[in-house]
Order: sequence, then structure tokens, then C-alpha cells
Amino acid sequence: MKLLLTGSTTLLRRELIRFYRQRSRIIGSLAMPVIVWGLLGTGLQAAFPSGMGQETREFLKYFFPGNLILTLLFTAIFSTISVIEDRNEGFLQSVLVSPLSPLGLVLGKVVGGALIAFFQGLVFLSLAPLAGFDLSWNQLAWVLLSIFMISFSMTGLGFFFAWKLDSVQGFHAVMNLVLFPMWLLSGAFFPLESASWFIKPLMWINPLTYGMTALKSALAGVSGEPEVLLPLTILFAFGIVFLVACVLNMNQKREAVR
Repeated sequence: MKLLLTGSTTLLRRELIRFYRQRSRIIGSLAMPVIVWGLLGTGLQAAFPSGMGQETREFLKYFFPGNLILTLLFTAIFSTISVIEDRNEGFLQSVLVSPLSPLGLVLGKVVGGALIAFFQGLVFLSLAPLAGFDLSWNQLAWVLLSIFMISFSMTGLGFFFAWKLDSVQGFHAVMNLVLFPMWLLSGAFFPLESASWFIKPLMWINPLTYGMTALKSALAGVSGEPEVLLPLTILFAFGIVFLVACVLNMNQKREAVR
């Protein structure tokens, strides 16, 4: 257990240091959601004169959780690019033949990526007053829990794909193909209830749908109730499934290396 904690903590710290030494990644992962959020609001205001003033503010408020999730999604997923880089540089092979278990390796990388996304989400969350949210301490606690759960599950998903792919270019191509549909079908633009019958099943199996539901409920002031707890539980289950899949893949690779 001590080796597991020490190894995981070391890898986690390495992920954090690597990320915050690359300022372009910090700026890029934050700038895109902020630009999308701002431009859509002002653009719709210009395109639809009747949607000015309070109506535009309400749209920005409605769209705020979707852009917060966009920040978490891109930061969490693309933080796992380090898996491909470490494998190509031989670092992961060295870790695989060390006494550290596959679980320790996966936990270190996944939790490290989740914390990076979490901190980035906090920065975007600071814009909540501009969207009209006045969060109490209780609301803030549930919002933070939702942010971390989303970050954790999406980092696990990114690790799974990164371990399967051999190049950073291939990872970008595949993940862009996966990420945007996940985001669009999460409830960021339209609620599940109003979706077409053939869209609803895709939204039900989308982990981000549950993250969006929990986040919107927490921002709206619903706390400690099924509207938040149930989707967070389902989202956590998705995260555990991704984590187990990563550990199984890592264990297979470890046996092959040894």
C-alpha cells in the first residue's frame, strides 16, 4: 500500500509540474471555452435583436455549464497525451518493469490529469457571477464535487484511448471525433427531454450527460438530492469502469514487457 501511494503521488506530481510548465496548454484550454461562451452570446444578440438585454443574459447563464464542461473535457482528455509521449520516450516501459503496480501507475496519471482539469475548471468557474450565478457555500461544494467527478471520468476515458493509440496526431484525430459529439449530446445546447427519439439513447449512454445534469442542478441550488446525487453516482461508475479498463490494459502490457 505504501508503494502504491508513493508511486501514484510521484506520478501525480510529475503530471502537475509538466502541465504548469507549459503555459500554452493552460491558455489554450481556457481561452476556447471563454471565447465560445462570449461570442455565442454577443453573436446571438446581434443576430436576434429581440434577444437583447435580459434574454441574452439568460442565454449566457443557460450556456455557462456547457462551457464549463467544455473546459473540463478538453483539459482532462488532452492531459493524457502525456501517456503517448511517455511511452514513446521509454518512461512508461521503465515504470512497467518497476515494483509499482498497474493500478498505481493508472491512478497517478488519471488523478493527476483530473486535478489539472479541476483547477482549470475553477478558473472558468470564477466567471460565474458574470453569468448571473450567486453561489452559496453549499452550492459551491456540490459544484466542486461535480467538477471533480467530471474531470476524473473524462481523464480515465482519455487514458484508455491514449494507451490504445501510438501517435499524438492519431490521438487528436480520434478524440476530436469523440469529444464534440459527447459535448453536443450532453445537454449543453438542448435538454434530454426535448431531444429526438433517436438522439435520447445516445444521450443516456453519454457520461457527460450525467455530469451536465449534476452540474446544472448544483448551480441551480439543488443539493444533496437525487437530482445531484444520482447523476454523480452514475458518473462515478463510468469513471470506475474506465479506470478498471485502463488497469487491465496496463496489466496486459506489463506481462508482455516482462
